[in-house]
Formats: sequence, C-alpha cells, structure tokens
Amino acid sequence: MANHKSALKRIRQNAKNRVNNKYHAKTMRNALRSFLKNENKKEVEENLAKMTSMIDKLAKRNIIHKNKAANLKSEVSRHSLDLKK
Repeated sequence: MANHKSALKRIRQNAKNRVNNKYHAKTMRNALRSFLKNENKKEVEENLAKMTSMIDKLAKRNIIHKNKAANLKSEVSRHSLDLKK
C-alpha cells in the first residue's frame, strides 16, 4: 500500500490512464478490422486518411509503438492500393 499522498494520486492516475489507453487501442483495432474487411473502393479511399490519422495519434501518445504504427499504416495503404488495381 502506498504511504504518501502523491503515491496514492499516482495510483489513481495510472488506473484512469490505463482504461483510456485500452479504450483507444481497442477502438483503433475495431476500426482497422472493419477497414480491412471493406471492399468498396470509394469508402476505403475516404477512410484511409482517418485510419492513418488515428494510428499516428496513438503512436504519438505512446499507446502503440512507433514501429507497429508504421506497419499498420503500411497494411492500410497496401489494402487501399490493392483495391485500386
């Protein structure tokens, strides 16, 4: 158990941040899953920028690693290019 007031506050902050980070990561995974299932060229092109932006924001806030973000963005853009062919 924490002995200092600041340690108790840090425990509360960590718990709140953990829930927020988990929510945003899960939301991104669900959006990515539906994006990759989508075969409509027009919808994919419209959502490409949104997906890239979402992934970048998570990497910036250290919710996902920057290399994972790069791999995900590559996968998203590859999916978009495959539909154009």
